[in-house]
Amino acid sequence: MNKRLCPLVLLLAIASTAIADDRPSRPPVKGCKWEKASNATRGLEAWVQHCDYGFRKIDLFIKGSSLFVHYSDGGAPDPVVDVLPLLPNETAEAGMKRIFASHTAPKVAKRCVLAPYPGDARPGAKRYTFLPDHAYKKEIDAKADPNEVGDPPCGDWGDAPDGIQYFEVQEPARKVLFVRVGQDEPLFDEKTLRVLSGK
Repeated sequence: MNKRLCPLVLLLAIASTAIADDRPSRPPVKGCKWEKASNATRGLEAWVQHCDYGFRKIDLFIKGSSLFVHYSDGGAPDPVVDVLPLLPNETAEAGMKRIFASHTAPKVAKRCVLAPYPGDARPGAKRYTFLPDHAYKKEIDAKADPNEVGDPPCGDWGDAPDGIQYFEVQEPARKVLFVRVGQDEPLFDEKTLRVLSGK
């Protein structure tokens, strides 16, 4: 083979592999189909499912800086993924702390700490959550009723005792995600979310 062609063949092979890998990580739910939602301006690309059960339709769409889910027999759309910009020269860690504090009561925020999210990691992304500090956790554990699921100790933007939610960092992107997976497998593919470099 011509030596000049070798790098070109290798480049084409890599590109075709990347295209082939651009797909959801799991099959769709019965009655649903996968579609890609992408908005470079908002900085998000996601595989989402659109479902039609006849009596009920479920759609996911990007609006503003969030990915929303809408149920035809429900109320207003709910955000499931937020795209949150970092400030100039702000680290992802500092940005997550700032965002968390802006959505959480100060007396709660000061008692919660940023920690790696326990769970499945994925290549190119790091997940984080906010957990009660040692003293706060001790207080919560002393009052806990083993037969009930308590309120989120760190508020709506911290660790959720009855579902899955976390911050996600995809360096070197200048945005972080806040992802609300919930209790069941979501109708968006949390394993292939991509932060785009739009404005």
